[in-house]
This record gives sequence, structure tokens and C-alpha cells, in this order.
Amino acid sequence: MPSPEAHAKIAVAAQPRVNVRPAVNVLFFGDVVGGVATDQIIFNLAKMRDQHRVDIVIVNAENCAPTGLGMTTKQVEALLDAGVDLITGGNHSWDSPDSVDALANPKVIRPLNLCDGVPGRGIAWLDHAGETVTVLNLADACAMKSVRATAGKFRPAYSAWREADRRGTVIVDYHGDHVLEKQIFARAVDGQAAAVLGTHTHEATRALHILPGGTALVSDVGMTGPDGGVQGFAYDGFVAGLTTVGDPFAPPLPSPLDGPIVLGAVLLEIEAGRTTRIQRITEWPPA
Repeated sequence: MPSPEAHAKIAVAAQPRVNVRPAVNVLFFGDVVGGVATDQIIFNLAKMRDQHRVDIVIVNAENCAPTGLGMTTKQVEALLDAGVDLITGGNHSWDSPDSVDALANPKVIRPLNLCDGVPGRGIAWLDHAGETVTVLNLADACAMKSVRATAGKFRPAYSAWREADRRGTVIVDYHGDHVLEKQIFARAVDGQAAAVLGTHTHEATRALHILPGGTALVSDVGMTGPDGGVQGFAYDGFVAGLTTVGDPFAPPLPSPLDGPIVLGAVLLEIEAGRTTRIQRITEWPPA
């Protein structure tokens, strides 16, 4: 769990500017693991929107299926019906049998830095008070290396960024293993993106950054899922695979753990395309 220091707000004084665009508050949930965690978001989202004065909700739901692997149309539609504005993904976006149908939803995106022919899209444009908010989903090579649906179709994240149709306020979900890559990318786009939000490891990083150009950087937002296991899953199967055949991922794969649901999310306050405040959200609303 992140330390108490990570919960504190980080603020940067907004610079005076002409033709100020509408401010926008964005609530971003890190990797959601399993059906129980999905239901927890659905149950609490309206309260959270009111409590934090949220304008846009983005959820990385590549693990929202009841198995914890992939996204089903049922779970996706339930999240959207509950008030989620956009769903992002990663290497597990294609795991479910109905993944192609889930990815066909215009409010669902997956990593953009893939060649043509891979189901889904990697960019979306939202509207807030007449202002366009562009959301890009990117991934690093390590996260995508074992994905059959994208084999041989991966391309560098920065190349996809340069070619993307970025309008207005820009937010990036960077799905990857390597903190170094996420930090370098954020420095490269500082002042061009409002936020670079890391996902994939399920482990929340302590530091919350606002770079000089106004780009928020979180190396990993963390997980919204069962606490006490391995990335939200029961650990027995992983341990058995490691100790018997030397492969923790040997079948059968474990299911999400039956445990309390931890909340891994961040709240961004963005003005004129720059983040002015960022804070971790780790507590569900009171019952």
C-alpha cells in the first residue's frame, strides 16, 4: 500500500493565461481486477463523482472480467452505465472470448502503438464544457510481449504519440512494466500532455509528480482489486507452478482472491491543459 505521504495533494500554482479553457477534474482508476472490484466501483461511483466533484471518469478495466483476465461486454457495459466515461486497457484487453465485441465499443480503447489489423482503437476524444479531452492508451514492449493478438504488430509508443490526433487536454494511460520508460516518456511530452498515468504493475508508486510544463506523472496508479494476494489473484497456484515445474504461470491460472477491495485511483485537477493538483484516492466513500 502507498505510504500516507502519497495521499497528500501536490499543487502547482496555475500561471495566468488568456482564453482560459474550462477546468476539468478527472478521476482515473488503475487496473481493476475481477468482478467484485468492478461491482465495488459501480456501487460507489456516483458518490465518488459528487464527493470529489468529478467531471470525467476513466477506468483501466483490462482485468475486469470475473476471471480477472480480459474484459467482457457485460462488465464493460455495466461500468459505462454506472457513469464511467472511458475504459482503457493493456496486454489483457484481448483475453476474453468476447473481447472483440467489447473493444468495438467507442468508449473502450486499448494500446494505440500497434499496427493495423488489431481489434480496437487506441485513442478517444471526450467533451467537457465544449473542451476536447484526448485520451491515449500506450504500452511498452515488455507488457505486450506475450500477447498473441498483437504478435509482430507492436510499434514504439513515442512514434504513435507523434502521429496521434491530439486535441485540447491530453491524458495518457501508459501501460508498462518499466518505470524508467514511463518517466522518460513523460519528460518528452511535458507541456504537451496533462498527465501520463502508469498502469500494469498493480503496485502503486509513492511519488506523485507535476513536471515543469504541467504534466502530471504517476509511474503506476496501482490496482483496484482484492488485497493480500499476487496482483489481486490467489497466490497458491503461482507458488505451486514455481516450486513444481519452475514456471509460476503454468496452468491452471488462479482466480481473483477473495479479499477486501483496495482502491487505486488518482484525482487530477486540470486547467488549460495542465495539471494543477493531483492526489491519490485510496478510500471508498462512507456507507
